[in-house]
Order: sequence, then structure tokens, then C-alpha cells
Amino acid sequence: MGELDGCLLARFPGTAPPAPLRRWLDEGLGGVVLFAENITGPSQLRALTGELRSHNPGLVIAADEESGIVTRLEARTGSSYPGNAALGAAGDSALTRRVARSIGAMLAAAGVNLNLAPVADLDASPANPIIGVRSFGADPHQVAAHTAAFVDGIQASLVAACAKHFPGHGRADADSHLALPVVGASLRQLRETDLLPFRAAIEAGVRSVMTAHVAFPAVDAVPATLSRSFLTRLLRQELGFAGVIVTDALDMAAIGDSAAGAVGTRGAGRANLRAAADVLLGPGPGPPTHASQAEAGR
Repeated sequence: MGELDGCLLARFPGTAPPAPLRRWLDEGLGGVVLFAENITGPSQLRALTGELRSHNPGLVIAADEESGIVTRLEARTGSSYPGNAALGAAGDSALTRRVARSIGAMLAAAGVNLNLAPVADLDASPANPIIGVRSFGADPHQVAAHTAAFVDGIQASLVAACAKHFPGHGRADADSHLALPVVGASLRQLRETDLLPFRAAIEAGVRSVMTAHVAFPAVDAVPATLSRSFLTRLLRQELGFAGVIVTDALDMAAIGDSAAGAVGTRGAGRANLRAAADVLLGPGPGPPTHASQAEAGR
């Protein structure tokens, strides 16, 4: 997957790398993340990833290719693959594995080596504005089985998978792109439900886990993405995850908007690293607005 530890996954505007990004790559930037705005089609994307790697051959190039409503490579036409809700409803983990393997092959052919998927969150709240059909379902065991199958399929294509959003975004009633969700679940409740898909992903060998910008005040006073209780004691020590911890985007309002009472992007980055995160999913040249992040469905 390249040398990902301790780096920034930067985004950029347009379909070609701007001069500041090229300079960062020449100076050792370890990763970039692609969105629909960067992609017009397969040949353009292969040329783009080739140009990016000409500046850093070991570069990690990430994208969110969840299938269903969240696709980067096929954003102009819609995904060719069923989404998680449909896969979960089908009840066939072998089908989920085949779909994920096909997605992984598409990513590998395009030069993308980190897929910011699968969504391991439960569809636990009808009021949740951001997860919904991106989830494999409401039943923790069903979601766990399909999460593991998706990880297997993606990584069979030599693309790293990333289970998200730890320790679970499914109970939230707010969109973390726009505000900090607060969830009242206890650690015992999380262990019995929301954490089961992440356990399954880890047992399946998932290479990375993405954090959730969600507060669980019964467990820690700070949001999970900034919390040593969640990232070090729970994810690293209790669940035994030894892979790469990636933050969700640092310019999301839940933690990046200091005007809204959050810690600000720079403060969030420092706190993430102290909490045990390895990779910061942050802005780059021409960072997006919170509204564009929400529209993108991270």
C-alpha cells in the first residue's frame, strides 16, 4: 500500500495536480485522495495516477469506492455495482465478496491502491442523515459478515481496504460534515453491537480503519477521532488492530470548524496524532467547503 504511516492524505482541485501539490509530492508527501472532481474517465484517471506517481513512486492514492450511491470513479454515470443496503438485503456474503473483488480490480487498473471502504456502520437510526443505505443493515452480525466479505474482496485485488467509521456512525442523528454528532451509547452497548463489524474486519485482515467524528460522552469527553480511549485502548489494545488508522476529513465541521466550537483543523491534526492516528485525511491545495464534503458523502 506504500509508505502510509505518519502522512497526510491530501486532496486537490481539478483533473491534474496543481503546482503546490507537485511540490509537496517531490518533497515526500505520502498520499492523496481523489474525488469525483478529479476524474473524467478511465484513461484520464490512469494518466493522473501515473503523473502523481512520477513524483513519488511509493505514493498512496485513495478514493471512496463504496458501490451504490458513493462512487468516485463512476460518479458521472452512477455506480455499476449494488450498494451495501442491497447487498445486505440479499444475504449472500459470497456475492458481496465478488462485487468487492470487481471493484478492487477496477481500482487497481486505475492506479488507486487504497479504497476508503467498506462502511462498517450499522443502519441504527432512521434519523441518521449520512449512513442509511451505505450500511449493510441494522443487524450487527449481518453487517459484520458483509464487512468481512467486502474486505476480503477488495484486498484480493491488492488494493487496501479501510473499514469506517470507527467506533460507529450509525447511531448518530447528525451529519459530522456539518456538526458534531453526540451518541449516548455506553461502551458495553458499543461492544455488543457497533463494534462487531470492526472486529470482523480486523479478523479479515483489513489494512486500515477510519475514525468517526462522533462524540460518545459516556466513554470519553472528546470525539472518538481525537480519543486515546477509543483509538489506543479500544482499537489498538482491546481489538488488536495493528494496521493504519486514518482520520475522517479534518476540515469537516464536527472537529475542524473552530468557529463552531471545534478544535480547528490544525488542532485536530495534532490531537489525532496524540490519540494514535497514523494518517490525517486533510485538505490540500484548494480545500473543499463543509457543504461540498457533505454532498460528496464521505
